[in-house]
Amino acid sequence: MTSAATDRETGTDEPSSRGALSRLIQDANDRGLSFQKMSNQTAGPDGKARLSKPYLQKLVDNPPLKAPSAKQLEAIAAGLRTSENRVKRAAAEQWLEYEATELAGYADEVRIIVGHLAGMSEADLKRWRVMIEADERARRDQA
Repeated sequence: MTSAATDRETGTDEPSSRGALSRLIQDANDRGLSFQKMSNQTAGPDGKARLSKPYLQKLVDNPPLKAPSAKQLEAIAAGLRTSENRVKRAAAEQWLEYEATELAGYADEVRIIVGHLAGMSEADLKRWRVMIEADERARRDQA
């Protein structure tokens, strides 16, 4: 679990009002990863940095209105040495006000099912619950 970021302007330990991706980048910087090193780590196969140091700083201090592109998010993940999914979740939270919950310890099939169920209406969810519970009862009765 991470603690609230210290506000660089005031030096307080109050929670930051920054968006999730901005906090993710700032947290890496606070742990000693410089913006320049982040930029260097975004290098593509040609060795050229895909994201500049000023762009990464801007994402923290004055984020643009539009979310970074998929390629930029991929580069940010490389720069932070973290998963693309983590960076994409942070960007979705910051720009789309969408918060995803990670299902850990389950097979892909379970995650896919939960993802489909999450978008269903209440009536459809009830129908699926009845079907799943009926299947469970039938399995118990067969044992």
